[in-house]
Amino acid sequence: MNQEELPMGATPLDPDEIEDLKIRTITTRGELNRWELQNIGEAMDWLNTRKNKSKILNEDFVKKLHEKMLNKVWAWAGSFRKTDKNIGVDKYRIGVELNILLDDIKYWIENNTYESDEIAARFHHRLVKIHCFPNGNGRHSRLMTDTLLSDLLDKEPFTWGGGDLSIEGDVRERYINALRSADNNDYAPLIKFVRS
Repeated sequence: MNQEELPMGATPLDPDEIEDLKIRTITTRGELNRWELQNIGEAMDWLNTRKNKSKILNEDFVKKLHEKMLNKVWAWAGSFRKTDKNIGVDKYRIGVELNILLDDIKYWIENNTYESDEIAARFHHRLVKIHCFPNGNGRHSRLMTDTLLSDLLDKEPFTWGGGDLSIEGDVRERYINALRSADNNDYAPLIKFVRS
């Protein structure tokens, strides 16, 4: 697959990661997006049919959801990245940082540390910042966040700006800017964006 110009904030794949593309006829980013979107739809069906909805704050579930989202397209789906990227913690710290995040979320929920939307926004931001996987981190962290909201916080999923975050445009720009504000510990723009 040719790597075309990526949207702002997207993570480029390295050549070894591209080699793990399961559908060899994919040649453009648009084709890749269509196949991934179909696979993500199947993952959403799986989310709706699973029995135990309270067991999502663990490493196995985080990996399983990513695998379900991209397993028909990428051989590395559900596996932590083995390379460092333009964003994310060092590849050797992924498991440690993820488990710290999951423990923090459990604590925040049990102790009502923040309002539900702020817990979810903080969770999303930190999961994106860890950047567990070679690709699909934004989509994965949004679906994980919506699952957290519905399964554990008894809230409606976020609207995520009401637009397509996978393409260049105003909605994606506002999203990336809100994440950058959260990098500086200002969560207000992200909390506002996710419900807009």
